[in-house]
Amino acid sequence: MLEHILRRMGFGASPADLASWAGVSIDTVIDRLLNYESASTDHDSKIGNPAYVGITTSSGNPFSPNTLINDARQRWLFRMIHSQRPLEEKMALFWHNHFATAYSKLAGAVGQERATRLMDNDPNSLPGSPAGQIQVLREFATGSFPGMLMAMAKHPAMVYWLDSQLNTRTRPQENFGREIMELFSLGIGHYTEADVYAAARVFTGYNWQVAGDRNDAQSSYYTFLYRAADHDTNAKTFTFAIYPNGGKTIPARAAAAGEQDSLDLILALARHPATAQRLATKLYKFFVNETSEPDAALVTAMAQSYLGNNYNIKAVLRTLFNSSQFRNPANFFQRYSWPLEFTVRSIKEMGFSGLSVNTALTPLSNMGQHMYEPPDVNGWELGPGWISTSSMLTRMNFAATLAANQRFNLARDAQPYRASPDRVLQYMLARFPNIGFTSTATSAMTDYLRSTAWTGTDAQLQARVPGLARLIVGSGEYQFN
Repeated sequence: MLEHILRRMGFGASPADLASWAGVSIDTVIDRLLNYESASTDHDSKIGNPAYVGITTSSGNPFSPNTLINDARQRWLFRMIHSQRPLEEKMALFWHNHFATAYSKLAGAVGQERATRLMDNDPNSLPGSPAGQIQVLREFATGSFPGMLMAMAKHPAMVYWLDSQLNTRTRPQENFGREIMELFSLGIGHYTEADVYAAARVFTGYNWQVAGDRNDAQSSYYTFLYRAADHDTNAKTFTFAIYPNGGKTIPARAAAAGEQDSLDLILALARHPATAQRLATKLYKFFVNETSEPDAALVTAMAQSYLGNNYNIKAVLRTLFNSSQFRNPANFFQRYSWPLEFTVRSIKEMGFSGLSVNTALTPLSNMGQHMYEPPDVNGWELGPGWISTSSMLTRMNFAATLAANQRFNLARDAQPYRASPDRVLQYMLARFPNIGFTSTATSAMTDYLRSTAWTGTDAQLQARVPGLARLIVGSGEYQFN
C-alpha cells in the first residue's frame, strides 16, 4: 500500500524513502503528502551535492536553469526525484499537460533565454521577473482552479502560445477563447461556436511585453500587458449562465475595466457543473485507474467536493485519496506510466549515486515525452499511447544504462539475500514493484540467476543482480503505475 501511495502521489520511493515512512499510518502518509505546504522547499540548494543525483552543465558553463532549457529540464527532474513535496511536482506535471504549452514556439519568437524564463523561471533569479509557467502551476497545484485559469490566461507564455497578442477588438483571435472552454474547463459539447466568438471578444487586449534590458537576453523577460485600446467594450452574450442569477450576458464596459470581462467568464466556467465533472474524471484517471471506466459514484463525489469548496482542487484530491477506490488493490498498476514517471521512479528505486539526470533527457524524448514540449495544445497522448515498439525499446535501454551505472550498489544491497537465487529474486521483485509476472517469467529469471552454479559470492552478485534489475525495470510488467 505504501509503495502504491508514493507512486501515485509522487514518483515512487527509494529504499531510504520507504524507511522514512516506516511505522507511519497510511492515513497519516496521505495527509502529509496532500498537505505539503509546510514541507521544505530547499531542494534546489542540494543541486551539486554528491549525496544527490547529479546534473551536467554544458561546456563548463554555470548551471542556469532559468535561462537554459536543458538546465531547466535537469532541475525539474532533480525536483521530481528529491522534493519533499512530491505531490506538488506530480500536480505540476498534470497541469502542464492540461495547459499544454511548448517551449519551441516561444524560443522561435524570443530566443532561448527568454523562452526558458517563460516556461520555468524562478522569480528570485532576477528582480522583477515573473514566475515561469511551471512555477505558476506549482503555486496553484492544489489550490483555486479559477485562480489558476486566470493566471494561465494572463501568463505571457500562454498569451503567445495561443496567439492572444493578436486578439484585438477589430479582429478577434479565437484560439484562447476556444481552448479555455474545450480543453481547460467545460469540454466539447458544452459550448457553441457563438460562445467561442464571444469568449474571443472577452480576452481582446491581452498581450505581452518585454521588460528589463531589451538588449540583454539574460536580464530581460516578458510580462503580461493589457492593452485597453484593443479591448472590445461591447456586451458579450453566451449560451450558458455567466452569473449566479442565470444571466448570460457580460455587460458593456469601459475599456479600462475590460479585464473584469475575463474574470466574469472564468468564474462562470469554473462553477459550471461540466467543468467539475471533467476535472474529477481527469484526476480519477490520473490517480486511480485509466484502464477501465471511472467509478461514477466517486467522480460525482469529487465533483461535489469541487463545487462545494469554492472550486478548490485540494478538496477534490482529499475526496479522491481518502476513497476506498484509491486504496483498492484492484486499482494498483492500472495506469500506464508516463515516460517521466517511469524514468524518475526507476532512478529512485534503482539508485542514483554517480548518475546525472542529463543522462535521461534524450531517452525521455525517445520515449515520447520531451520535457516542456507537449506536441500540441491537446497535450500528450496518454494511456496505451505511451507504449510503442520504439518507446519500449528506449525504456529497456534506459533500464540497462541505469542498472550498469548502479551495478555495484545493486549487488551490495542484495548481499543479505545471497543464500539462494530464490531469495535474491524475491528481494528484487519487492524492490521494483510491478503488475505481476507469470510463473514462466519468474522461472526464467531464476534460471538467469542460476546460469552458473549458484555460490552467492560478491562476484556472482555483481554479475547477475544488475542484469536482473535491467530485466525487471525494462519489462512490460513494470510500465504500469
